[in-house]
Amino acid sequence: MQSERPVPKRILTALIASLSAGVVPRTGTPYIAIGRGEEITAMLSDLERVSEGGGSVRFLIGRYGSGKSFLMQLIRGYALERGFVCADADLSPERRLYGTSGTGLATYRELIKNMATKSSPDGGGLTQILAKLIFDISSELRAIGLDEGGDGWNAAFGNALRERLRSLESFVGGYDFVSVITHYYAAVLGDDDRTASACLRWLRGEYSGRTEARDDLGFRVSGIIGDAEWYDCVKLWAELVSGLGYRGLVLFIDECVNLYKITHRIARENNYEKILSIFNDTLQGRAPHLGIVFGGTPQFLEDRRRGLFSYEALHSRLNDSRYEAAGFRNLSGPVIRLTRLSDDELLALLLRVTTLYGMYTGREPRITPEERLEFLNTALSRTGASGLITPREMLRDYMTLLAILDGNPGVSYRDVAGRLSPEGGNPGDEAEKEESQGEVSGEKGKFDPADIDF
Repeated sequence: MQSERPVPKRILTALIASLSAGVVPRTGTPYIAIGRGEEITAMLSDLERVSEGGGSVRFLIGRYGSGKSFLMQLIRGYALERGFVCADADLSPERRLYGTSGTGLATYRELIKNMATKSSPDGGGLTQILAKLIFDISSELRAIGLDEGGDGWNAAFGNALRERLRSLESFVGGYDFVSVITHYYAAVLGDDDRTASACLRWLRGEYSGRTEARDDLGFRVSGIIGDAEWYDCVKLWAELVSGLGYRGLVLFIDECVNLYKITHRIARENNYEKILSIFNDTLQGRAPHLGIVFGGTPQFLEDRRRGLFSYEALHSRLNDSRYEAAGFRNLSGPVIRLTRLSDDELLALLLRVTTLYGMYTGREPRITPEERLEFLNTALSRTGASGLITPREMLRDYMTLLAILDGNPGVSYRDVAGRLSPEGGNPGDEAEKEESQGEVSGEKGKFDPADIDF
């Protein structure tokens, strides 16, 4: 079992803290990955398409706590291991895809701040990517016999750099992008920290006006990265990193329900227009080496008044075909809807978390397999839980239970669970518990934990 492998203490601590708080862990997700095999396979195929020079866009749709953010972090980890550059951001009232007061630019800044590579998985990969370009060009020049710091080195370096970046000039905004990067390397070679810092500020989208940028940079630029230009700059980054030997750039944009919550209709539709532009670009070959994953709720997608389906151009592209409506699942389309984990997968998840908790505390968790099964039965016996229970709410309760048992040696599982059962007289739960007190029924028939292959 994967969780029986030694887990680094730093990752283990972050996992336990995240699960206890009901948030998605940023590292260590493979240690608690259960199920979602078909979804993972589909998204890994997207990565292959991006690495081959294509584009990809996916919409992960699921209820709050259903695991969409977890799946995004899991795929992010897989992408980093496979040599991709990744960047992620959560949308909010201050961060959107389109805006006229810096809300679109705020999303770009968050993406750049969280840009990550395999050797820098926690973000801050911008300077590392730029350093790789310096290292690659320096290695090429040394291979042809030039001495670093010798006569002709700087000129040869500048020529090689311009040749490397020439293809970017054909992109929208490419001339300024190339000019800033060229001046950045000139500043690095000349130990001009002020100009190098100003170039990084421009690349991170931190200037509010062209005059400020020109004064700070010391050279002329025709524009800055703003609300309208940030996506074009993302495409430039995708082309740059692919030319450096990375397999592509993958963006993970979560909490898209915040676009649905925009009350102003025109502002909301402008954001949907940006999604349409991204959708068309990636799937029509105008965004090479770029993959984007959006995460949102069913309401964000399907609401005909304020969701994506309210925008007819997106509705016609994202709506299920009539064959899918007949009950067949299609994971080759742009939308992946996350269904509830099966009962055996939920039980396997509890077992894995129990093992990790034992590693964390250094003590055997005080819960038996029978009690673990009873916990799951109790969770699923609540009205509506059999179809709607999410891993988040179940794991929060389970982590609380493990912590109570660990911190109170004189308390048994029965002492804690008894207060939630009908015998314990928990107010308001009587009707819910009457409906399914017996064995858990899985999606494939009667549930028997002996049938599970861990």
